[in-house]
Amino acid sequence: MTRLPHPSAFRQNALLWFFAAALLVTMLLSLCIGAYPVSFSHVASAALGSLWPGSSPFPGVSDKEHIVVILVRLPRILLATLAGAGLGLAGASLQGMMRNPLVGPDLIGITSGASFGGVLAILFGLAPTAIVGCAFGGGLLALVLASGLARLSKSADVLPLILSGVIVSAFFSALVGLAKYLADPETKLPGIVYWLMGSFAGADGQKIWMLAVPTVIGGAILIGLRWRLNLLSLGDLDAASLGAPVARLRWTLIGIVSFIVAAQVSVSGGVGWVGLVVPHFARMLVGPDHRRLLPASALIGGFYLLAMDDLARSITRQELPIGLLTALVGTPVFALMFWKTQTKGWARE
Repeated sequence: MTRLPHPSAFRQNALLWFFAAALLVTMLLSLCIGAYPVSFSHVASAALGSLWPGSSPFPGVSDKEHIVVILVRLPRILLATLAGAGLGLAGASLQGMMRNPLVGPDLIGITSGASFGGVLAILFGLAPTAIVGCAFGGGLLALVLASGLARLSKSADVLPLILSGVIVSAFFSALVGLAKYLADPETKLPGIVYWLMGSFAGADGQKIWMLAVPTVIGGAILIGLRWRLNLLSLGDLDAASLGAPVARLRWTLIGIVSFIVAAQVSVSGGVGWVGLVVPHFARMLVGPDHRRLLPASALIGGFYLLAMDDLARSITRQELPIGLLTALVGTPVFALMFWKTQTKGWARE
């Protein structure tokens, strides 16, 4: 059988540097655009002024521009970039572990379970840090239920897991609906509904830390396990024969992925399809080797979600929920991926 050529190591490394540069440029440009446009020179002056407080604002930079750039847009940009990077890493890890590009945190129930946990925390008025814990517990519970249902089929195919994820997602969506029905329509319900649609509005230092700690620590562990992810992508039997503790490794990866997704859901609500779409593009560009696939998924995920957030706050006078935009882009891409896997298969990608 003829093997498809994989990208050379030089090209893969060059692409990683290109993704990093594109993400940095996008972050800088994102400081300029929005309902209140700010020129790049004023953005640079405001940024420099924040580094030397005694000199802020610089000549030509108004107090309003300084507040918009440093206190409003910069935290939001950091939060969106971290969320995209975390979801990209989570999706690439799940797809490699389960050997299928159609798997993502949304389809196997993690996002729905985490959303229900976060809604419960909001409903009972818990602290922001408690929202992370509740979201993590809900996401992990949903994944355990989906995995348990999938094992009843005694099939090695990923389809039972996806179907189980659909069932579990529907169950937790019903619980979310019940929580909204019980919520106070004047004090709790509006916040829950808006939070579930996803938004990076209201980003601040606390939310950045709440997302940065799980994403950075979890991402570092995932990248550290990149060799073992390569073994799992060969199949359980091959991975076990090469000395990998398959069951323990799989549950470790599941726990890390759940923690990252739960942290994202807790600070920005439901942002779907990123963990499904981004690793697919990364795999097409740098190949299936997780040594480069994981960093590429993180960089492309940060770029993608930041670009979506820029659109969400720029294309209309009233900000669009980011979850709606990612779903509008993600669903047709998922349909294309499904068609490709049915005609070519995972091994040919």
